[in-house]
Amino acid sequence: MIRIANGQGFWGDSPDAPLDQVRRGPIDYLTLDYLAEVTMSILQKQRSRDPELGYARDFVDVVDRVLPDLVSKNIRLVANAGGLNPEACRRAVRAVAARHGIDVPIATVSGDDITTRLDELLARGVDFINMDTGEPLSVIRDQVRSASVYFGAFPIAQALDGGARIVITGRCADAALVLGPMIHEFGWKADEWDKLAAGIVAGHAIECGAQGSGGNCQDDWSTIPALADVGYPIVEAEADGSFVVTKHAGTGGRVTVASVTEQLVYEIGDPRAYLTPDCGADFTSFHLKQEGAERVRFVGVRGTPATPSYKVSISYAAGYRAIGSVAYAWPDAYRKAQAGARILAERVSRLGFEFEAVHSELLGANACHGIPSAEPSPELAAQLPEVVMRFGVRSKNRAAVDRFTKEIAPLVLSGPPSVTGLGAGRPKVEEVVAYWPALIPRTEVSPVVSL
Repeated sequence: MIRIANGQGFWGDSPDAPLDQVRRGPIDYLTLDYLAEVTMSILQKQRSRDPELGYARDFVDVVDRVLPDLVSKNIRLVANAGGLNPEACRRAVRAVAARHGIDVPIATVSGDDITTRLDELLARGVDFINMDTGEPLSVIRDQVRSASVYFGAFPIAQALDGGARIVITGRCADAALVLGPMIHEFGWKADEWDKLAAGIVAGHAIECGAQGSGGNCQDDWSTIPALADVGYPIVEAEADGSFVVTKHAGTGGRVTVASVTEQLVYEIGDPRAYLTPDCGADFTSFHLKQEGAERVRFVGVRGTPATPSYKVSISYAAGYRAIGSVAYAWPDAYRKAQAGARILAERVSRLGFEFEAVHSELLGANACHGIPSAEPSPELAAQLPEVVMRFGVRSKNRAAVDRFTKEIAPLVLSGPPSVTGLGAGRPKVEEVVAYWPALIPRTEVSPVVSL
């Protein structure tokens, strides 16, 4: 049995969680998941300004704090913090290790960044059809910012086979961070679909950090203990593919069938065909069983063969946006906010610019639901002590969006009364980054493992 602990569910997650996973109980592997679709475009912007950037820099700080413990406790670290520049990330980590006087084998998995290969691949007949709209990439080719292939777990296992104590990948499937160590430890083959699928399900169960151990949980959430000291999830995996999700003793949160199930339904699409680079997993095939306090066992995971394609995450520039807000106080806060939104919409319409979207919402009244049936009753609306009116626009024309930003502040003295807050001042113009999901034949790209 091996214990694989996740200490990071996204870039920006708790900086202390990795240390807690290492120091508060026994583990064999620590995984850290930093990448989301929009993260890749952020990293591309950073790399365009400095060729030594393009990776999750927070990861280097984590390594600085946790490396001595990793070495003394013989724990291996697997992270996708390499983003668009795994080699630069490795150099930064090696510098940290040198300051500690530690010589540790570090592997990178690269080859996933195909941004500079797009024209070549398009010429070879790879159209990168948008999986949602059916459009070819040529529609937005000149707007592309980044393009990354989701690799699987076998390159990670290869790096571990080679002796790496730290593995830094670029874009890979989130669950591959957990499956890779299983393949390495148990010697699973590329066609053992049920075992591979079990590793995928295990990885999916803990990939979002504390969301797999009681955080963001709807199941009687007010009774979940000590969320201020929540324990992040751990997988106890065995060679036959069976595994348990748990957390360190003495930590807050909750690991029950209900709490773990909430994480399982996150972003799975078709539950009978959860597709990854390594296999498909049937989420209707297995059962969860409470196996004592803070322990949930998974039984009966079934897998299907891998597809002939990899998924590609492409980000592209899709114009600009700005969002501002104004807070109105009682009495009649709801009516004031409604009127403020109407007045602002009229003024925007007279600016002489074309906007692709103009949107308002009333925080404190109906912003979370956004449906007519959720509107507050007249009696409730009259009692609301404050309502925040948020107003945003989007356009391909930056000048149009910039002009809109000058309309929020005047509303304070030329609109409804009792304004108590003006957001953070004049809104900032932000570039809109959109997501283009596509497929690429496996034959067109290969992962590169470097130790």
